[in-house]
Amino acid sequence: MLQRIQTVYLLLAAIISGGLIFLFPLWENSEGAPVYANNELMIFIMFISSALLSLVSIFMFKNRKLQFVLGRLNILLNFFLLGVFVYWSLSLSGEVIISKKDIGMFLPIISIVFLVLANKSIKKDEDLVKSVDRLR
Repeated sequence: MLQRIQTVYLLLAAIISGGLIFLFPLWENSEGAPVYANNELMIFIMFISSALLSLVSIFMFKNRKLQFVLGRLNILLNFFLLGVFVYWSLSLSGEVIISKKDIGMFLPIISIVFLVLANKSIKKDEDLVKSVDRLR
């Protein structure tokens, strides 16, 4: 059942977390050079694990409860990634490492939106299956 709407949402979240990080810089350093996610190892690992978690979650369509849990875990990972970005951009006083924030720092927010929509659709499917089972 790959033709469900949550597959589209999870695929979009995987594309955002795994593909757009190479196109959009996270920030510009003090020299004006753009810094991408693959320049920072911890950030790169978190983005790629978020993309892989979304892709694994797509193929867990037979086990909707596990798919829902993986979606929540992915949301938590993206919130942690967003927290790291906020910490780096706000607490580095004195030495200016991040001089200009770019669109790449907001990619986890977009990913979170698609993951929440996917979890909402998964929950709706689970409720539908439960209601049909009650009628039998």
